[in-house]
Amino acid sequence: MQKKILSIKSKKNKSKIVCLTAYSKNIASIIDKHCDVVLVGDSLGSVLYNFSSTKKVTLDMMIEHSKSVRMGLKKSLMVVDMPHNTYRNSKEALKNAKKIISKTKCDAVKLEGGKKVFKIIKTLIKNKIQVMGHLGVLPQSATSFKFKGKNITERKNILRDSKLLEEAGVFSIVLECVESSLAKEITKIVRVPTIGIGASVYCDGQVLVTDDLIGLNEISARFVKKYSNIKKHINNAALKFKQDVTETKFPSKKHSY
Repeated sequence: MQKKILSIKSKKNKSKIVCLTAYSKNIASIIDKHCDVVLVGDSLGSVLYNFSSTKKVTLDMMIEHSKSVRMGLKKSLMVVDMPHNTYRNSKEALKNAKKIISKTKCDAVKLEGGKKVFKIIKTLIKNKIQVMGHLGVLPQSATSFKFKGKNITERKNILRDSKLLEEAGVFSIVLECVESSLAKEITKIVRVPTIGIGASVYCDGQVLVTDDLIGLNEISARFVKKYSNIKKHINNAALKFKQDVTETKFPSKKHSY
């Protein structure tokens, strides 16, 4: 695990970090070939369960999906989101982080926030638990999903939090929907890698939700680029299956016992 963490940290200012999400073994095994980091994100709440926010995602949900993802990974660093209300204090965070790691064999956990979780992150790291930070738009507590860093106060707070996270000992920081010049400044100032999502090319790496990347979701967020239209392929396969069944072309002798 430590070797993988050091490998990610060593990419700072040298080569870009590639990160995608996975919630199952099958997807994990495909993207593992191309990623440095695979994140089991609490985005599974909206992606798989149609929740209105990530706040409804439970610890058990994260653990079960992470166990599946673990089976599909061979080389990528595996990070698991700690869901809402599982790290309200150091004691709770340590208990739940240990549970996630013991049951999923992941390499690290991810927590949202800066100053509020500073002491909690320090406790986890003191107990040899690797942590990825997350600043900017924080889905677990956000009331609006507008990009961050537009006004001076916001910029100062995010910049301060990035330094605090580095001081706490995180090995990387996700910057979600952070204004480009601020993301560039943070990336320049902190010594750990930044991984952007809607936070410009200046970050040390990029992360996207795989279901968005492959066009399985209807999402049209500015930061999403659809690299495939998997819905079209699924539709065509289902249509062809329907035709073969109704025309008694399937199953043929080849597909029968």
